[in-house]
Amino acid sequence: MQKNTFEDYKLAVKKKYEIEKNGSHHVYLENPTRAKLRNLCWELFQQQNRNQDDLNVFSSLLGLPFDVNRKNKFDEQIDKFRPIDSFFKGETDPTNVDAVNMAAILVDFSGRPFNKFRILSLYQDEILVDNGSELSNSPKEEIDSSGDLETFIKEKENEQGKEKGVVEVIHSTPQGISSFVDVGKKPGKIEEPIEPTKPGISQISKKYAIMVASIFLFVGFVVVFFAFPNKDCMQWSGDHYEIVDCELKIEGIGKSNNIEILDPTLVNLKKLKVCDTTTYFDKNGVAIIWYAKTANGVDFFNVHGRHPENNSPLRPVTHYILNKYVKK
Repeated sequence: MQKNTFEDYKLAVKKKYEIEKNGSHHVYLENPTRAKLRNLCWELFQQQNRNQDDLNVFSSLLGLPFDVNRKNKFDEQIDKFRPIDSFFKGETDPTNVDAVNMAAILVDFSGRPFNKFRILSLYQDEILVDNGSELSNSPKEEIDSSGDLETFIKEKENEQGKEKGVVEVIHSTPQGISSFVDVGKKPGKIEEPIEPTKPGISQISKKYAIMVASIFLFVGFVVVFFAFPNKDCMQWSGDHYEIVDCELKIEGIGKSNNIEILDPTLVNLKKLKVCDTTTYFDKNGVAIIWYAKTANGVDFFNVHGRHPENNSPLRPVTHYILNKYVKK
């Protein structure tokens, strides 16, 4: 089944922005600037208990963990909000996943971060929406309205705790009559309600039987997804990642000590050989090369992320680093 793409994610976040710019944070979002978005970020993280995903985005994008006592250090990171500002204004199409993830935090897009958003299409075929017992093929709206993705998945998994074979669905009618539906022992067979005594009860039970079957189908998707995860893996090969078979890690064949699950935000990471003629900044003076210190000096990379060998977060290059390690 096709997973959601990064482009889908950006469209969803931008759609949420168009709503929120007229909401409670319109002072920051209606006419965004780097400074306004930075101030909104601090307000959100200071006033609320953020989940670990949000804290990871904060640390990865800004290069420092959230600490309420380090606001001065945080304020210095104003340029990190430039791509978010341009994204909201429709001036640029960002490629930095961390920037779009932070944009999702600022507009409170509940499907964040991208690594979770991209699996939503696994639930697209059969998701129940409480709308007069109608079925909808719009998982993003369902999840967005019911809370964060982790809570949504957990609630659906908990439904497996019901007794296997027979599920009781109770529908109270104006006359106080309840309907029971047995979806137990024969797949696909839905029995009629038990001794309906009023006209229309059978028709109501059929609708609820469809609802129950849909829930079971959805839970099946969740079980398959978590029981049989994506088998694609990647391996650092000196200066770039290569996509490899995850079985190599299990069987211990070859250089399997650095095989990890495929991460679309890192798979395009490459180590660069820089020199005096390398372009380090764009026309606006924003760094387009990233670096991390190692025991032997400094390594340079083409995109933001983490150093594949020592797991250090990559930082945007500065003139100080260039003068110290490159321009001898």
